[in-house]
Amino acid sequence: MVFAFRSLSRRILTPTSSPLLHSRTNFKNPPLQLVLRAAMATPARTQPPWNEPKSTVPAKLKVWNSLTRSKNDFIPIDPEGKVVKWYSCGPTVYDDAHLGHARNYVTIDVLRRILAGYFGYNLQFVQNITDVDDKIILRGRQQHLLAQFKAENPTISDEVSSTTVAAFEAYVKKNLPLLSSDLSPENFNKESAEKYANVIAGKSEDGLSAPGDKEAKIKMHLKTVGTAATALLAPSKSTPEDVELFYAGAEDVLLPYLDSMHGSKIDASDHTVFTKLTQKYEARFMEDMRNLNVLDPDVVTRVTEYGDQIVTFVNKIVDNGFAYKTTDGSVYFDIDGFEKIPGNHYARLEPWNRGDKGLQADGEGALSQAKTSEKRSEADFALWKSSKPGEPAWKSPWGPGRPGWHIECSVMASDVLGEQMDIHSGGIDLCFPHHDNELAQSEAHWSGDKGGRQWVNYFLHMGHLSISGSKMSKSLKNFTTIREALARGDWTARSLRIIFLMGGWHDGIEITDAMRKAGSGWESSISNFFYKVRDREVNPMIDSTGKEDEQILKAFETAKEKVHSALSDSFDTPTATRAISTLVTACNSAKPADLSDSVAFDIARYITRIVRIFGLDGNADPYDGGIGWTGIDIPSEAKEFVYAAARERDEVRKHAVAGDLSGDVLESIIAQHKSAQQQDISAIPYAEVLSTFQESLRDLAEKKAPAKDFLALCDALRDTHLWDLGIYIEDRENLPSMVRPVDAELRFARNEKETIARQKAEAKLKRQREEAERQAKLAEQAKINPRDMFKIAEYSAWDIDGLPLKDKEGKDISKGASKKLKKEWEKQKKLYDEHLKSADAS
Repeated sequence: MVFAFRSLSRRILTPTSSPLLHSRTNFKNPPLQLVLRAAMATPARTQPPWNEPKSTVPAKLKVWNSLTRSKNDFIPIDPEGKVVKWYSCGPTVYDDAHLGHARNYVTIDVLRRILAGYFGYNLQFVQNITDVDDKIILRGRQQHLLAQFKAENPTISDEVSSTTVAAFEAYVKKNLPLLSSDLSPENFNKESAEKYANVIAGKSEDGLSAPGDKEAKIKMHLKTVGTAATALLAPSKSTPEDVELFYAGAEDVLLPYLDSMHGSKIDASDHTVFTKLTQKYEARFMEDMRNLNVLDPDVVTRVTEYGDQIVTFVNKIVDNGFAYKTTDGSVYFDIDGFEKIPGNHYARLEPWNRGDKGLQADGEGALSQAKTSEKRSEADFALWKSSKPGEPAWKSPWGPGRPGWHIECSVMASDVLGEQMDIHSGGIDLCFPHHDNELAQSEAHWSGDKGGRQWVNYFLHMGHLSISGSKMSKSLKNFTTIREALARGDWTARSLRIIFLMGGWHDGIEITDAMRKAGSGWESSISNFFYKVRDREVNPMIDSTGKEDEQILKAFETAKEKVHSALSDSFDTPTATRAISTLVTACNSAKPADLSDSVAFDIARYITRIVRIFGLDGNADPYDGGIGWTGIDIPSEAKEFVYAAARERDEVRKHAVAGDLSGDVLESIIAQHKSAQQQDISAIPYAEVLSTFQESLRDLAEKKAPAKDFLALCDALRDTHLWDLGIYIEDRENLPSMVRPVDAELRFARNEKETIARQKAEAKLKRQREEAERQAKLAEQAKINPRDMFKIAEYSAWDIDGLPLKDKEGKDISKGASKKLKKEWEKQKKLYDEHLKSADAS
């Protein structure tokens, strides 16, 4: 089951596997693969000229523009330079989103927040939902037919089994050609192990090269067939649990088989066959995005709500002479006719790929009509597709049909934003053919016979994501969904966003262990900085010398300049995050008493503003003057009691170390920090910790306990009682202790410490056990009389003390051997004599 997003729906590009991705990060010196690919494309072309927007308002920043493959001044269409019109390709909703999709949408959200929150633009952000296309039709139809089949067959009858066997055979025949076409489930394991041994062993199919996507797909198909075989061979299929397991195992072979048999027969006029699928996954997608702190679009458009507008839009392209109808009722874009008009260009983004038939076919969809001789050019693409039986349809002048993929975005974007927009965005794989086709058909619609229209001024394409060298692919079913990753705790919305911030937005990102550590380290350093500054609100540096203020203020100004320069340079968040990190390091290097509170607060407010603009603190207002982000504060109901306990603990430790912790001193400490009566029931656990600590202090004082017992009680308050409530007291030299929440970094440090302590304890126990075993062995050995120790078959004659004289064959023992035996005898005699003495004494 997969969830396709048009921004990642075709090819997942990785830094290590994709020449095309390399081309996006090094255009002056493209790799050999790109050179060869460009040379093979027909015809080989360069990008056409780009019409730079004009304005009297100075540009605030430059952006990397896919239309020029360079950084261009960002100049909005709005004469006042305030409003920015932005359309972003959204999801095709038929399953859950994975981390690769998170890369696209979270990164777009970062750019969106920077434009609005940092540069002050008023954005009109539109994102579509593709709720009808070839994949949705197939998936909706398949799910509908499977649900129907299961409802009609609540038990696993002979008919169900025979249908599943037929589905099994059809799947094998289509996807695993090395296996016998009449392969039985019983023979699957044996035959697949023989025929696909290289693939199973992690090699290429021929065993001569490294495995690739082909081998990954074979493994996926082997797993699908193996699971179905297991279901078919299950010994019991009678209980409801058995039936559920059977269908779960057989589902992936039944889906395409049932569709091939019955797909064309369903009533496609009943759009609920498809919409119940898309509505479910649209809702789940929006939930995933909100869990990742991605802002909702200002406007959401859905293809199914634009049927009439799409027909009107296509009709105008036909009237303008840039599209034509075929006899089956489809409408195709006429690329040659479009380019005959001066100023019109097809494939503005990737002209070198315009001859790539694989990309063209992929752009037309899995349900495309068979190749027709009526197309004027192989590269012409569908604006409107005639609907076949089993496919949804809308009325049109050309007969019942449905939109082509590319036309959807052109119509929806134009409807909301008009005949030109500032920004269009999506995944980097969408450049060709999707976005190039969008540009051509939109410019054909809006320009008529004049030519030279520029529908989009800036195209922003997000780089893709790979994890430890492996690309995620819906077709290979090797991905982790967003909700799985968040639920398992693999990532948080903040930690994942930090990773994306640390990489260039239009470059590929590979998540390695090193990058995970870097991201975690950056997050921890910012949190620790916020802890320290927020602590100044509780424990002000009244006696601050301010000696470091001037130096830190210089570092502050430098950081602000670097952040501004970075964000103005095409949203260079890696440089911006490094500048923030450098500023935090500078602040941490200053002694707390030498840095005034006001300077620390100003810097913390600035850093808070930037991290909030980046979307790292929910939707908190960057300009409310706050300090910190979510997760650095203890519960408000805990503060009264925890801060009192921390202050009392500091005083007790100070007096215990000084040796003057009398009962009177202790009572004065407790009285000084006596807490008010709690009101909120949620505060009870914290109030109980404080009162228990105070009672324990009084008990120790009454017993006149030594100072070490008071210090141990203070440690228990820190390490157990408050820790169990998610709060930690951090002791600091010559400063009051700092109260902070228990976070992942602290838990990791404690777990590591406990692991080391446990390993040491286990090693000590092992040594003790081995020593005990050795002593026990010696004790048993000591009981042996030295006269008897050599009375074994190896020897045949002994002297009066039991020392061997002859070996088992009657030969004399050599002098060297006798000397060695004598030493062993003397050692044993000593042990034996000590044993006898010990026995006499007892």
